[in-house]
Amino acid sequence: PLVLRSRYIIGNQAIVFPKPVIKGVFDVVKKSKLLKGDEDGIALKVRVNNDVQTIKLLGGKGANNPFKQIQVGGLEFSFKYGSKLLELPFDIKLNDFIAERYPGTKNSYSSFESKVTVYDPKQGDFDFHIYMNNILNHRGYRFFQSSFDPDEKGTILSVNHDFWGTGFTYLGYFLLYLGLMAILFSKHARMEVLRVQLQKLKRKKAKLLSILFGTVSLLSWSQTHDSTNHSMIRPTKAQIDSILTTNITPVSESNLFGELVIQDTDGRMKPVNTYASELLRKLSKKDSYENFDANQVFLSMQESPQLWYNIPIIYLKAKKADTIRSLIGIERSSKYAALADFLDSDFNYKLGPYLEEAYSAQIPTAIQKEFKEADQRVSLLFNTLEGNALKLFPVPDDTNNTWVTSRDFVRQQIQVEDSLYANFVKTGFVAYLATLQNDKRQNGDYAASRQLLEAIKQSQRNYGGDTMLSDKKIETEILYNKYDIFKKLFSWYMYASALMFIFLIVQIFKDRNRCLDGSIKVFKYIILLFFGLHTLGLISRWYISGHAPWSDAYESMIYVAWATMAFGVMLGKKSDLTFASTAFVTAMILMIAHWNWMDPSIGNLQPVLNSYWLMIHVAIIVGSYGPFTLGMILGVISLLLMIMTNSKNSAKMKLNVKELTIINEMALTVALVMFTIGNFLGGMWANESWGRYWGWDPKETWALISIMVYAFVIHMRLIPGLRSRFGFNLASILAFASIMMTYFGVNFYLAGLHSYAKDDQEISITYILTALSIVAVLSVLAYAKYKKYHKA
Repeated sequence: PLVLRSRYIIGNQAIVFPKPVIKGVFDVVKKSKLLKGDEDGIALKVRVNNDVQTIKLLGGKGANNPFKQIQVGGLEFSFKYGSKLLELPFDIKLNDFIAERYPGTKNSYSSFESKVTVYDPKQGDFDFHIYMNNILNHRGYRFFQSSFDPDEKGTILSVNHDFWGTGFTYLGYFLLYLGLMAILFSKHARMEVLRVQLQKLKRKKAKLLSILFGTVSLLSWSQTHDSTNHSMIRPTKAQIDSILTTNITPVSESNLFGELVIQDTDGRMKPVNTYASELLRKLSKKDSYENFDANQVFLSMQESPQLWYNIPIIYLKAKKADTIRSLIGIERSSKYAALADFLDSDFNYKLGPYLEEAYSAQIPTAIQKEFKEADQRVSLLFNTLEGNALKLFPVPDDTNNTWVTSRDFVRQQIQVEDSLYANFVKTGFVAYLATLQNDKRQNGDYAASRQLLEAIKQSQRNYGGDTMLSDKKIETEILYNKYDIFKKLFSWYMYASALMFIFLIVQIFKDRNRCLDGSIKVFKYIILLFFGLHTLGLISRWYISGHAPWSDAYESMIYVAWATMAFGVMLGKKSDLTFASTAFVTAMILMIAHWNWMDPSIGNLQPVLNSYWLMIHVAIIVGSYGPFTLGMILGVISLLLMIMTNSKNSAKMKLNVKELTIINEMALTVALVMFTIGNFLGGMWANESWGRYWGWDPKETWALISIMVYAFVIHMRLIPGLRSRFGFNLASILAFASIMMTYFGVNFYLAGLHSYAKDDQEISITYILTALSIVAVLSVLAYAKYKKYHKA
């Protein structure tokens, strides 16, 4: 056990003690790794008058080497290079360190924990467990689980000392939260004034309805299958179709196979159905191959791997992958390549000579990126066809809850006491495949193969332990995969909102009638039904993953879409136009979430995210993006209504613009309150995890910038020269750029992901310039009409 003897180590500095004190010159000659373990080293050139000597010191962060003494110019010096040592008023002993991994993984940690004993002569001894987000707080000293030694026999704790500061800081935070909440609910606050104005406006409008003019462009794309025979070893498309139609397992049987549980490489336990769906999507960018679903394709790969070596299923981008097409010898029009295309006649990998340079490049070129992506798809398919993906069998009494394939069991010579189970692991799945093929030839009687499949399931229940998924969770995840509700919702939201817009546009030119009112109400209820399905989808994902569904990019996007629609439902009671526009924005957000670069797979949490703070901080701050987005789209709609204003409808348009501006300010106020509270909650989370509130990293900095930007927009009404509905709505559009930078831009340009290559940045700059041009045109046209018809 490690004992911290009344001191701890901070910083990284050179300590110099001259005797006596003199004026000397100390030049750092070099700082580099020296040949003693992993310590850092520096060389100091010490000059006193004309006497110069160089002294080499080992040390660095966390080091406490003894002083090294030299004489220069008749004076004595003592040097050491390392961390400063500070005394603790108590001792800490490490009793045990526990690093928990996700099942079956070596370096994927779910948590790590230090079991310590505190020896304090004044306040007594006690035991404590230190782990991420659970700190040891004793006599003003706070110990955080920072890291650990590679051999897992020692722990590394970070320490800070702030006896009074934390309590006073948190008290200030809570007072801030109360003040911000008072803005929303206090009787005399701005939000109450806006509510009263909106109620008066609703009475004044009488039979006038909110309207929206907009056009919806529905994008669709189709993929065609390349049927050209490019290689002598590849069957023709007709041959492939014939073989698959004859040999593919029926849906009823492949679905039973999809209910088996496997252990993925990241340690997550999932049904085969989930793995098959993710595999097919990663390989081909599609959810099915020809007319066969993911279960059928994956099972066929296990039955007939040689066939799938020759089936074109590996997706290649339209133009960027032309170099790869030329290299592997397929036509430029081919959208898919077969695994066999990547091998020459001697079975050498054609991409092999180019991969080392591609993977070692700090800033890969567009071609190198395509090499890496193609290599990852090839490796994924190869491992699947070689049977390395099906970790179906749990190893009994394994401390790491490892599951293995039949090949792993034999290759690693795993020993188990139950010899019958050992033989079943070796031969059970192969026997199932053989029996399944035999059953296909027996007029569709699958009784024998089903019996073997049930035996595999039973072995998983018997030996899987706590890692085995319950039948209810398996069923839920398969249904989640089947309906893929978020992907479908984006088009449903779009269709419903587009039709609702059409009726609202018609209503602007006609008096209210029952047919129009009824149609608008019908679509309102339809969108509410979609919102209910959206909510159920989030709940299902939460249940399947075991953590709140906003832990990665894809999950945060579907949650932002939900938060946007939630605010639309609340504010839509006062304005049908707001309700319809919110549904349209929700559709756009869900469409972005299903772009190719966002992975919808459910994954495990990093240790720091495995905390209640994930639900508190992330839910609030990401949820605020919803009303921010709503404010942006309401600003666009307001400008469009100004453009549509003429002498005949000016009274109606002025009321509509005023109504939307009030709702816009309410949405931005709620969003700013949520965003500010979420940002300070993030500071509290950082303090509980790492011992610091603010680190000035790009995400934190841009969140602060966004707070200041929207605070200015909200308070523009107090500046006479900026007090106008046109200015406020235009500002709500432009301010949204800060949110886009906080959410997307930081990840691409400031957090290391800008190395995705300049091609992506050029594309993004094109989009930015296009968006600014559209806003400029809108603002110029709207301002002309605003001055003529809307300006008071």
